[in-house]
Amino acid sequence: MRLLRCPSCGFPAWLESLDCRACGAPMMLATATLTMVAAPGAVDDGGHALVACVNRGWGCNWSLRADSPAASCFSCRLTRRRPEADDTVALERLAETGKAKRRLLVGLADLGLPVEPYWHVDGGLAFDLLSSQSGQGPVVIGHAGGVITIDLAESLDALREQLRVRLGEPYRTMLGHFRHEVGHYYQWQLVERPAGRLLDECRAVFGDERASYADALARHYATGAPAGWETGFISEYATMHPWEDFAETFAHYQHIIDTLGTVAHGGLRIDASALLGTRTQDIVPRTSYADAPMAVALEDWQWVSYELNRANRAMGKGDLYPFSIPVAVGRKLDLVHRIVTASAVPVPFIGD
Repeated sequence: MRLLRCPSCGFPAWLESLDCRACGAPMMLATATLTMVAAPGAVDDGGHALVACVNRGWGCNWSLRADSPAASCFSCRLTRRRPEADDTVALERLAETGKAKRRLLVGLADLGLPVEPYWHVDGGLAFDLLSSQSGQGPVVIGHAGGVITIDLAESLDALREQLRVRLGEPYRTMLGHFRHEVGHYYQWQLVERPAGRLLDECRAVFGDERASYADALARHYATGAPAGWETGFISEYATMHPWEDFAETFAHYQHIIDTLGTVAHGGLRIDASALLGTRTQDIVPRTSYADAPMAVALEDWQWVSYELNRANRAMGKGDLYPFSIPVAVGRKLDLVHRIVTASAVPVPFIGD
């Protein structure tokens, strides 16, 4: 993730910032340039006036052009279904979940991945953000035909942690849900729909996705992951079906590349002399790995994740990245990397 700064004083800003933590100036994200601009009164590079999203009161800090016929930003318009206007509890969860969705979209833009909205093309990206605690029945997190469904109730830390422990997962976050489900979306858009060589290679690496999903689901919840799964999969859930293996791997690809880019923008460099002879060259994360093989990113990630895990443990917390990447998973990540870089567009669509 790129380093954002206050347009007034230059102090670093969070991606979610509505106001500068140093000078208090209000700000918003200009989606065309992915930079923070003054709110209100900013103009984009083309001289067009920008206005804040109508949902700024609910925590959205994105902007849109003042001459846009819409009142809400691109991210908010991608939400096809949302809680009813009188369900204020669910709307609070929607506001919290929106932070993860916007971080997802900026990460996709950084990767150069196309985001075609559902109102432009059949099967375009859309989000149904609903709550299982609104008395309208269960909400099943998943993807179908371009629509990603997320249960807003999982933005409650206690509920999500309860599910994480019950399901035996080392990691469960709202951003993780978004990154996993968008993996299903891009497998469908970039691999299955065009078919061809990539689909054949994907089946060779991940398995044949035409295998019965219902049977795989029943088997997984009846018997769990097979013995020795750690040598070939990034998680137990990835063992369930080739679709889930791809989506889990795609999510981890985003975790790795985005975190490496974040620390690179922050100037992180690991001095080889501090590694007691295990390295002869410094580890210098890159802001982009688009022109590098995945092996380079994984080498950097090995050391960066180790240091980040050490920092987390120093705070009495668990590992920031509680996963290992065996050789077989490295091959899967390499394929995802090649799919992403081959599909990247010069100017990803992330706004008006």
